[in-house]
Amino acid sequence: MIVESPVFSNSSTIPKKYTCKGQNINPPLVIKDIPDDTEALAIVLDDPDAPAGIFTHWLIWNIEVSQTRIPESAKFKGAVEGKNSSGSVGYTGPCPPSGTHRYFFKVYALSEKLGLNSQTSIERVKEELDAKKVDEAVLIGSFSSKNLLY
Repeated sequence: MIVESPVFSNSSTIPKKYTCKGQNINPPLVIKDIPDDTEALAIVLDDPDAPAGIFTHWLIWNIEVSQTRIPESAKFKGAVEGKNSSGSVGYTGPCPPSGTHRYFFKVYALSEKLGLNSQTSIERVKEELDAKKVDEAVLIGSFSSKNLLY
């Protein structure tokens, strides 16, 4: 499985539009080569460089397998968005307090939909994703606190 974005390439800078200094919306993603036995997709956006440990910016699951193009500012019928590390439901864009941070857009192919609601803890969602994962793909972007000054 492969995940790409038409607005940034792997290991490059995420455009400001998709950060706290821009429109704070998710960037578009394209998912390819989804395994045949996939029943649902999920996306997790993590920042492993956050000062207090991994900061989860976005959790969304039960995305239909046919939804291989994730538009910016995505809203999906039937999908569930969970609480991010800010405590709010939905996407919150990169906003590093200092230095350059890496952002991991992880796409999971799942063997079945998750029976979890939007208030489920990040830890519990990630446990279920790992338990039901058929395949996984990762796209890494970066953003620097110096980009927040402009």
